[in-house]
Amino acid sequence: MRIVIAEDSAILREGLAQLLAMRGHEIVASVADPTALKAKVADHNPDVAVIDIRMPPTHTDEGLRAAIELRRAHPNLGVLLFSQYVETRFVRELLAEGSSGVGYLLKERVTDLDEFTAALDRIANGGTALDPEVVTQLFGTAPRTGGITTLTPRERQVLELMAEGRTNSAIAQRLVVTERAIEKHVANIFTKLNLPASDTDHRRVLSVLRYLDGT
Repeated sequence: MRIVIAEDSAILREGLAQLLAMRGHEIVASVADPTALKAKVADHNPDVAVIDIRMPPTHTDEGLRAAIELRRAHPNLGVLLFSQYVETRFVRELLAEGSSGVGYLLKERVTDLDEFTAALDRIANGGTALDPEVVTQLFGTAPRTGGITTLTPRERQVLELMAEGRTNSAIAQRLVVTERAIEKHVANIFTKLNLPASDTDHRRVLSVLRYLDGT
C-alpha cells in the first residue's frame, strides 16, 4: 500500500514509518500537522492515510477534522484514525462521508503489527477497522430508531463485531457458534436495514453506518 502518516510525535511518526516500510509498504509522506497532511494527500494520492487526532496547533481535534475534509475531497482514500483518545464528537460525520474504508484504532491497544497492517489492508479495500472501545462508545450514544429497533440482541452483537472489521469466521469464533449461523444473522441484518445486494455499495460498511446513525 501507499501510505501517508500524520503524527506530531517525531518518534512515533518515524517509528511507524519504518515498521510499515519493513512490511513492504511505501510511505509516500510523513508529516506533523494537518496542513501538510492535506497537501501530501493531494500530491501523492495514497491508498491510506494514518492520522493522529490531536495535532497542532491546538492539539484537540485537528486530525479528525482533517480526516473529514480528506474523505470529502478524496472519496477513495482510506482513513485510519490512530489515537490515544476516543473522540466521538465528529466520528459519525467522518463515517457518513461515504462507504469507503475508515478505521479508528487506539495506540495503546495495538500490540501486533501484523494485525495493524491487516486493518490497513481492510480499510484500503473499503472495509472498517474500529477498536472495540470505540465501537462501545459510539454505539452507546447512537439513537435507536427505524430498522435498528428490529434487530435482535444477537444481531446487534454481530453488527458490533462487524464494525470492528471482523470476518464472519472471526465472529463465529468469538461467539462460539457456526459460521453458517453468523451468515444467517448477517443476512437478517441486511434485510432489516433495507440493504439489498449491490455492485457498488459495501453492505457491511453501510450496515455499520446505519447502526451508528440509528436508521
